[in-house]
Amino acid sequence: MNHLSSNTHQQVVAIVAAAGVGSRMHAYCPKQYLQILGKTIIEYSIEALLLNPKVALVVVVLSPTDDFFFQLNIAKNLRIVTINGGRERADSVLAGLNFLFQYKGMEEKWVLVHDAVRPCLYQDDLNKLIQLATTNCCGGILAAPVRDTIKRRLYKTNVIDYTVQRESLWYALTPQFFPLMLLWDCLTYALKDKTIITDEASALEFCGYQPTLVPARLDNLKVTLPEDLALAEFYLSRMK
Repeated sequence: MNHLSSNTHQQVVAIVAAAGVGSRMHAYCPKQYLQILGKTIIEYSIEALLLNPKVALVVVVLSPTDDFFFQLNIAKNLRIVTINGGRERADSVLAGLNFLFQYKGMEEKWVLVHDAVRPCLYQDDLNKLIQLATTNCCGGILAAPVRDTIKRRLYKTNVIDYTVQRESLWYALTPQFFPLMLLWDCLTYALKDKTIITDEASALEFCGYQPTLVPARLDNLKVTLPEDLALAEFYLSRMK
């Protein structure tokens, strides 16, 4: 089985984290399978990656109990493979990296990691992120500067402790993009140390690296709560 073409010099691979159940959505199915404008959220998220010619392969990491993905037409795409994920996001991403090592020369490649529930990814942002592969850096993430006033509350209360200075604060978005072998090393080390890893960049940070913030559109939102669906529908309708 070889899903990678022979011309892979500038190609990258992608992992889509889709093993979550999305309990905060209170829906009849995992949130990535909710429909917006006649298409599931995960289809938009994957299609944005497949649209880019530099993405050679997309590994979709699913829950072992997922009964939905293989009912979608996109599951038949020859640039997509599926594997089972783990309990936490970091476990699932690591499973995706381990799967990719079956391909020759994968140690030299770069990998995009994208949320299954970020359907509003623009190609301009994706291309800016992929350009990091030409700079020999440790990689980076799509991100947007925080625009709202941020409050820190007192521990276990709803009382404001103080206002956080927002000048240096950024929203972490996806995809996140790193040398594949470096990401594997950092995730493996962090998980072995039982460190809490909230995104891939935090694994690199734990190991002393400083990934790059690539300014991106804030409408690359993550669908988490019911009210996010209407906002995602609005953004997607404007992308057509």
